[in-house]
Amino acid sequence: MNFLVAVLSWVTNPAHWQGSDGIPTRVLEHVWVSGVSLVLAGAVALPLGLLIGHTNRGALAVISVMNIGRALPSLAFLAFALPIAFALDLGLGFWPTVITLVPLGIPLILINTYAAIRAVDPDIVEAARGMGMRGHELLFRVELPIALPIILAGVRNAAVTIVATATLGALVAGGGLGRYIVDGLARQENERLFAGAVLVALLSIGTELAFGALERLLVSPGLRAERERLELLVTAGAR
Repeated sequence: MNFLVAVLSWVTNPAHWQGSDGIPTRVLEHVWVSGVSLVLAGAVALPLGLLIGHTNRGALAVISVMNIGRALPSLAFLAFALPIAFALDLGLGFWPTVITLVPLGIPLILINTYAAIRAVDPDIVEAARGMGMRGHELLFRVELPIALPIILAGVRNAAVTIVATATLGALVAGGGLGRYIVDGLARQENERLFAGAVLVALLSIGTELAFGALERLLVSPGLRAERERLELLVTAGAR
């Protein structure tokens, strides 16, 4: 109980809500590095997932590589990111963290996108072809709208994973909420460490809720009802 009181006292201390090490600054840093990483991961994974899902070409090779990437620990990506950042003269902090986080988001988005496109009812696709739709028109007017709930679920999972893992940036002199965890360990300030962990957890939950709200806004009720069936197919396909 005394420890929880100490943590609450640390969080409510006005000194921890201002300055470069204040909670608002650290939250903004965490959101910024996570947001940039998610956008870059999506820029790679979404087009590739749509392409291999629509054409079903190269799917086995791409997904096999993605699954190998998912098996690597986050610290391994961080170890790979440092030489890349130094070679490109990007320094420590922000860019090594981004280089670490982007590969974590790509597989979750790509595999969901591919599997969601492939799970679209073939009868609907054939009916669209019978109406004269071909190529990108078939993809963007038929397959993508139907697959959208599962694609957004992949983006949501990637966002939560990136937010939770962005704490590693503090190991390479980055900012964000991970600073409280790393500095708490270094200073043996357990209340700082615990507060940082709680703030990361709350931000991850907030990210989950925000993307859930976005999905409800963008996806029609009929497609949301279809989501459960597609999710079962996606899970089986991802395996």
